[in-house]
Amino acid sequence: MKKSIRIAALLLATVLSVNTAVAQRHDFADFRRYARDNKALGAPAKGEKRVVLMGNSITDGWPGTRPEFFRENNLIGRGISGQTSYQFLLRYREDVINLQPKVVVINYGTNDIAENTGAYDEDLTFGNVCSMVELARYHKAKVILTSTLPAGGFGWKPSITDSMDKIRSLNARVKAYAEANKIPFVDYFSAMVSEDGTCMNPAYAKDNPGVHPNAQGYAVMESLLLPVIKKLR
Repeated sequence: MKKSIRIAALLLATVLSVNTAVAQRHDFADFRRYARDNKALGAPAKGEKRVVLMGNSITDGWPGTRPEFFRENNLIGRGISGQTSYQFLLRYREDVINLQPKVVVINYGTNDIAENTGAYDEDLTFGNVCSMVELARYHKAKVILTSTLPAGGFGWKPSITDSMDKIRSLNARVKAYAEANKIPFVDYFSAMVSEDGTCMNPAYAKDNPGVHPNAQGYAVMESLLLPVIKKLR
């Protein structure tokens, strides 16, 4: 009996040890993704007017697809694929505030609506956007809010069939907030939606259903965003 108890205790300790190790390896916000790059940047040089783009895979894939846009305009990309606004908030200090930007561009919503980190709640997502704005303003950074891009569905979450309704609702709410608080709002959605209004225009989409822009889609986004950046810089 005593031997069985000892074996059971040993097995339990092993399981707990493994679970603890797994938990310790899990980084919900992925702080390590840009840690080295952030350290290398250091503080801005005198007269440097940094612009940081915060977002998900849409922002993450932008520098690789259109590197000249970032290089020629001295932009800093801080997108991480798959992330929701909850994860943005967790890494916002490390990946935005500590870089001391003049301007921060925030794109959000796609993965919240896709339920990547839990059930979608528009109130909570909207609140996360407001928190990022307030943090930026407190630290003397100007903000550009951008619309969630059109997405007729999510290949990794086919059970979600009302994505466009949710995107329109969130965009309308954030646009109204931006107008009330005198924050520039860049409307990617209207420029990139399909003619029938059901998805991203296929000419601008990298995938099907359209979630991620191709080079042509990013060019449309750049034409809308760059004049606003130049105005605020």
